Amino acid sequence: MLIAGFPAGAWGTNCYLVAPAAGEECVIIDPGHQAAQGVEEALKKHRLKPVAVVLTHGHIDHVASVVPVCGAHDVPAWIHPEDRYMMSDPEKGIGRSIGMPLMGELTVGEPDDVKELTDGARLALAGMEFSVAHAPGHTRGSVTFQMPEARDGSDIPSVFFSGDLLFAGSVGRTDLPGGSMEDMLDSLARVCLPLEDSTVVLSGHGPQTTIGQERATNPYLRQVAAGQGASQAPRRGM
Repeated sequence: MLIAGFPAGAWGTNCYLVAPAAGEECVIIDPGHQAAQGVEEALKKHRLKPVAVVLTHGHIDHVASVVPVCGAHDVPAWIHPEDRYMMSDPEKGIGRSIGMPLMGELTVGEPDDVKELTDGARLALAGMEFSVAHAPGHTRGSVTFQMPEARDGSDIPSVFFSGDLLFAGSVGRTDLPGGSMEDMLDSLARVCLPLEDSTVVLSGHGPQTTIGQERATNPYLRQVAAGQGASQAPRRGM
């Protein structure tokens, strides 16, 4: 499997291109602010053909390049229905204006083909399977994508695209519209805790980690593992 990732734009949001191998079809995850050029460079470098864009949530730092990327390659974008409105109205997702200079660089709106994600869905794209889990907390429509571990004896672990649910050492903020610490802790317990320790976590911001590392050191995951509630949440690290 080939995963090419890079941080994009003013927020350093991780964009990922996922394919079975170089020279094959691929899926693009979270092409955010100023990600279009990086996407094109990665496509050319690895000789990839996009078949879809999939989005972990609707915040502008994760969706700002969806229209140009989908338009350039005539592919659909997948997003949870509760976050779909942010594609056309990004300021509503953060509760304030994000500034005219920045807005002037963005192509706000939906691509021609938008498909909606549902909890428990299994997306068969580019010869791969992505399991979808609805994981509210950062936004109401946040989702994660998991790819199963290899079954051909190659010992490749499961890969978990966590969006802004789980970071190395922290979690996504919950103080923006639609955010909820109670929902965040529930999503961590329901979606993350059952995963194998070997699962590789590729998040929306920051370095990669593993579920085992976060189970041992992340204060939020440790909290939900101990069965504590939102009122006892540690201070947010990111």
